[in-house]
Amino acid sequence: MTVVADREAVRIEGADTFPPPVTALVPTPPTALRGLPTAGLAVRMRERLQRVAEGFEGALRREHDHGHFFHFVPVFLGTGAVLWFCLGQPPPTLALAVLCCASIGVSLLLSGRNPIGCRLTTVAALVLAGMLLADFEARRRATTMLDSGVTTVVTGVVERREAGAKGEWRYVVRLTSTAEPRLRRAPERVSLLARGKGPPAMLGDLLTGRARLSPPSGPALPGLNDFSFASYFDGIGAVGFFLGAPRGLGPGPDEQSLWAATERQLFSVRDGISTRIRRVIGGDPGAFAASIITGERRSMSRDATEALRLSGLAHITAISGLNMALASGIFFVGLRMALSLLPGLAQAVPIKKIAAAGALLAAFAYLMISGYQVSAVRAFLMTAIMLVAVLFDRPAISLRNLALAAIVIIATTPSAVMGPSFQMSFAATAALIAGYAAWRARPRWNPGLRLSFPGARFLGEGGKLMAGTFLTSLIGGLSTAIFAIAHFHRLAPHGLEANLAAMPIISILVMPAGLVAMLLMPFGLDAPFLLLMGIGLEWVLVIAHGVAGWGEAIGFTRMPGWFLPVASIGLLLMTLLRSWLRHAGSVLLAAVIAAAALAPNKPSVDVLIAEDGRLVGLRLSQQSLATNRTRPPRFIFEQWQAALGIGEHLGPIDLGKAATGLPAVAEAPAPDAPLAKSVPQTTMPPDRKAPKWSEDDLRKARERMRVALKEAGEGRFVCESKSWCVARLGSGWTIATVEEAAFVGGACDVADIVVSARRVAFSSCRSGARLFTAESLRRSGAVELWLGDRKARDMRVTASFSGDYRPWSVHRLYDWRSDSFRADPVPDGAVPSTPAGHAGGPSAAEDVSDSGE
Repeated sequence: MTVVADREAVRIEGADTFPPPVTALVPTPPTALRGLPTAGLAVRMRERLQRVAEGFEGALRREHDHGHFFHFVPVFLGTGAVLWFCLGQPPPTLALAVLCCASIGVSLLLSGRNPIGCRLTTVAALVLAGMLLADFEARRRATTMLDSGVTTVVTGVVERREAGAKGEWRYVVRLTSTAEPRLRRAPERVSLLARGKGPPAMLGDLLTGRARLSPPSGPALPGLNDFSFASYFDGIGAVGFFLGAPRGLGPGPDEQSLWAATERQLFSVRDGISTRIRRVIGGDPGAFAASIITGERRSMSRDATEALRLSGLAHITAISGLNMALASGIFFVGLRMALSLLPGLAQAVPIKKIAAAGALLAAFAYLMISGYQVSAVRAFLMTAIMLVAVLFDRPAISLRNLALAAIVIIATTPSAVMGPSFQMSFAATAALIAGYAAWRARPRWNPGLRLSFPGARFLGEGGKLMAGTFLTSLIGGLSTAIFAIAHFHRLAPHGLEANLAAMPIISILVMPAGLVAMLLMPFGLDAPFLLLMGIGLEWVLVIAHGVAGWGEAIGFTRMPGWFLPVASIGLLLMTLLRSWLRHAGSVLLAAVIAAAALAPNKPSVDVLIAEDGRLVGLRLSQQSLATNRTRPPRFIFEQWQAALGIGEHLGPIDLGKAATGLPAVAEAPAPDAPLAKSVPQTTMPPDRKAPKWSEDDLRKARERMRVALKEAGEGRFVCESKSWCVARLGSGWTIATVEEAAFVGGACDVADIVVSARRVAFSSCRSGARLFTAESLRRSGAVELWLGDRKARDMRVTASFSGDYRPWSVHRLYDWRSDSFRADPVPDGAVPSTPAGHAGGPSAAEDVSDSGE
């Protein structure tokens, strides 16, 4: 047999096509026939790949023809914003603007000539535009952040206030002056907590009092949520509390601008509505109702808040898409039904559009009384776009409308994309739209069963309501799970059951009663409907407490850095595409979850240091942590627990209590006598603000530390109350935490790692011990230590901030002496060994005692 060359070919049995021609006449020996089936297999594989490529191209064409690529416009804009916020040193603004304009120009030139190139340059232009929007927002905000803690007398105008669960008030105050000391670089707005039995200050009043101010908290651990980021873009430059009850000075100065005066009036109306709701309903149901209507959530008790979180019902308290859709939807349906009772009007005008316009006004009013929080603004935009679509006879609920709402949010507040609220809200909405679209497109199965008994219609409608609630809760829970794991490190195991029980009450009783109460409140007829709303919310709280008692939330430790971005890509492909390409998102999401679950555990951190140096933790095992505080600060410690999966806390052993294990004995012996095996008990000097320690006191303290280290067991702090704590790890490393700056030198002599919550006059230990002070921690933020061989001094340090400081963190570099920002470099992943200067002094950071904190 021979194979004919050139332009001819011989068909081979078993092959689907002809093999490629050869270039010469080649005699085919009999043994070559054995390879012919293999050649046919290769040809079939090539054809299959070609069919896959054609199918992929066809799927892309269908997505393009249906306009689904528009759905990805906010995705690329948001990607650019996220890149700008996450980069240590983003490109200059001018460079971004030039590149963005160039990308737009190239995209226009390639339009119609090179579709692929046009799309790629369009994507690049959108990403660059997102980076520019983030840059502009950071420059527009320009919030002045307090550089370090200070106690001062503040005077300012109350712009917002919110009641707490125990009678306290949280004020947002616009500062007009500070004194004793006067702050050279004072923030414009501060958030202050006031306790006391006096009457609260009204909005617009001048308020004064001595207060302890602190910068907004950074990450509790490297990689966790940076609260100073949100504070910067909210315009809050410091947080704190009044030391005693503040004094009201009467009405403040009139606002200069019309917008400021209008905003004050809106917040006054909001405050009055909240007060009215809490007065009529009372208790946790009243606080719950206020959170749904006005967005004020601080007055709810901690038990109720925790029950709602554990049961998966906490989303009800936020003014999100659910609340806005229910309020506008109920108003739309009610107004349309009322207008339909007038046959002449219903035939003369399109009452559906009138109802849509009325619902749009109701949604706008809801936004105004909610304080136009980010979640409320996002929900209003989505609802407004849907209602406007009804006015123009367009589909109300679609992914295109969702994309338009996301574009508006990103264009106005790009920082919102970094928060879990934005991510979870849009993920749930997109998943619900895509899920119900797939449900409508499913193959129909009609068994021909018809129910004809009395009440069959009611039963059928009830079944539809329950099925819709079940499907909505399931889709919403699954679509937001990855964000709950990444941001909050836990999932509510029984959220589906809780939502099935609670959401019908919210939809049928609570929201309608609340809407009618708001309409009747100006006439003083709202009380019966508020009470009805309170009854429904009381039932919801009973459900929350009951479901929360079924078991604790499922905890997750910190996910790898790639988990959330890659999982988000998978979820976006699943929800924004309609062809078979969406299944690629399902595969990617499943692969991400499997990789995160099966990935080998990283070596656990050994030492945790909070950014103020007051709380230090020793990781003893996967489930236990020993700290130097009997009652560690809840705000920080709960974040440590969630991120590290810690269940057990071991407090310190107090040397002043003999029952704790180390007895208190007499005074330490003279230097020439052998050291006692027990540790002596000491008493703090009476004046902690300005203690005077003699050389003998310091020598005795050093000896007590050394003895305590020898006598203490492994992995447990031994403390002398309000002075110092020491601990020894199983690897041989020793650590000392010091409350009094005078004891730092002695701690350097006896420990390998020294942590001081005070500023000291020196920047390093002569003994070679690693020193972390209040100043170095102010720059670095919270720190994690991985300890290796003690003899080799093998220590790996990870800091929250290492080298690159952004607008929301640059306040950590401020030096009050020079009134400038000291940009001393910080090594990658390490804490600076030499602090850049004292940040205290009369301008910002007078170092005071803890009294009153």
